[in-house]
Amino acid sequence: MPPVSSRGKVVYFIWNNLPRFVLILMMTLIVSLYSSISDKNKTIATQKQSEIQPEKPPVNVVTLMLAPTTITDRINLPGAIEPWTRLQLMAKIGGAIEEVLVTEGSRVKKGDIIARIEAADYKIASDRAKAAYNLAKDDFERDKEIYKKGVIPTATLDINRTKMETTRADYDNAQLMLSRTVVTSPMDGVIRRLDAKVGLQLSIGDPIAEILEIDRVKAIIGIPESDVSAVRQLNSVNLTIQALGNTQIEAKKHFLSPAPETTARLYNLELTIDNPDNAILTGMFVRADIIKKQINDTISVPFYSVISRNNEQYVYLEKDGLAIRKDVSLGIMENWMVEVTKGLTPGDHLIVEGHRDVENGQKIKIIKTFTDSQEMPL
Repeated sequence: MPPVSSRGKVVYFIWNNLPRFVLILMMTLIVSLYSSISDKNKTIATQKQSEIQPEKPPVNVVTLMLAPTTITDRINLPGAIEPWTRLQLMAKIGGAIEEVLVTEGSRVKKGDIIARIEAADYKIASDRAKAAYNLAKDDFERDKEIYKKGVIPTATLDINRTKMETTRADYDNAQLMLSRTVVTSPMDGVIRRLDAKVGLQLSIGDPIAEILEIDRVKAIIGIPESDVSAVRQLNSVNLTIQALGNTQIEAKKHFLSPAPETTARLYNLELTIDNPDNAILTGMFVRADIIKKQINDTISVPFYSVISRNNEQYVYLEKDGLAIRKDVSLGIMENWMVEVTKGLTPGDHLIVEGHRDVENGQKIKIIKTFTDSQEMPL
């Protein structure tokens, strides 16, 4: 029979549920013990793993033994060949062309006849002027003798002298106009374009021919504004003419334009080239190899051997079988080589292949060493 008092009721409840309480307590202890053991096992496994972590195998690398070298800061710019002189020959008198003695492409010397203009009218004018001059001259000589005898006044003699000088000037002008009926070349060159045709009626200023002087030509190179100061100091430039089998020649500086010639703000550099055999033709393209700066006895390395991260630049050197990181400062660049201004010295063994697979202090294995950067494959 269940107890009536409160104490009795509690005792009765505990006694009847005691097995349940014991079971719950045991399960709680088991869970807690399992969790503790699991955490301890993980800690032990981690410690063992760190103690038995295997050493990384050496990384295969290729090295370059550094030595002093020369490096240049250069630019390679396009350009074109132009004639040294381009002359537009114009008519100085009017008249019909009666003869043309050259063709396009003809070589001419200074004084060679290019064309003749009908001269009959100019010959008549010359003869008329000559007759007037001779008459005035005779009158003056006669009056000069009379003047000595005091027969004529000084004023009359002066008038006759002036008349003689005027007719002489008219005669000289008629002779000049007559001479211009024979059109001659004012220089040595090649006829590029011939406008003169037999029967063509010319007026003063009409084109007759275009003559090019190509025994000497000039290369025109557009120089960017940023390179003008360096180019101003040069005396010669090496050129490559692709149309002539990549022929290389040295050209002398002739003129650097003081103002940009194009909207691209390029300053024209004119270079003199001797062309006695006329092998170089106008319009041919050239490449100018312009050396802005040359540094001797410096260290240069392949640019791909330099690692850039977080605004830092560094390389890896081989020392005693280990990869050693070395911070560097860089200078000018030429092709695939870059100057190292700080951080490296002659005799260092630079890792040029495998350097991106190593860490500072890691063991490495050298499979090949180069002593000259020119021997290295790109």
